[in-house]
Amino acid sequence: MNILRPPARQPMPEDAQLVFKGAMFDVYQWQQQLYNGQTATFEKIRRPDTVLVIPVMDDGRIVLAEQEQPGVAPFVGALGGRIDPGETVEAAASRELAEEAGMQASGWQLLLASQPSSKIDWAIYTLIAKGCRQIGGQTLDGGEKINLKFLTFEEFVATVTAPTFDDHEIKMEFLQARLDPARLAVLKAALRG
Repeated sequence: MNILRPPARQPMPEDAQLVFKGAMFDVYQWQQQLYNGQTATFEKIRRPDTVLVIPVMDDGRIVLAEQEQPGVAPFVGALGGRIDPGETVEAAASRELAEEAGMQASGWQLLLASQPSSKIDWAIYTLIAKGCRQIGGQTLDGGEKINLKFLTFEEFVATVTAPTFDDHEIKMEFLQARLDPARLAVLKAALRG
């Protein structure tokens, strides 16, 4: 699967200077001419891209994760994490599915790809993992606690559109689809095992 990186909502100029390099976030600055002819310092953060995985079992159940991480209130979200340097989107999705659920997929479908913020150079890819089956146990990072939730399509839609669901791109997609029966039918077909 060849997945293109979505364009930035505010491209960063080539002359932007790295002013801070962090463990996850890098900060860039550049001079930007304003409409009145003056210039101002603009900033943008760059961070590793992220993959979100929605596993679908052969019996049609859809998997979400009840998660706990240090310093964050417990939440429900999709499986996933950072894409490692040199790793493809699909390889990262496969790795995260194996680590966080102990599962393997027989196929993949891109659901969403976006850069949600104009001030952060950060792409989020949401993939549907089709035909998932258990291949082992979870191999979680030291900062993760994950319990899997197996849901029907109706339970999945109710969960991802609830105020407590953490992954906003998925939430918005399904909130909009609830207003458009044709779009909801397309999503239901995409989330079949």
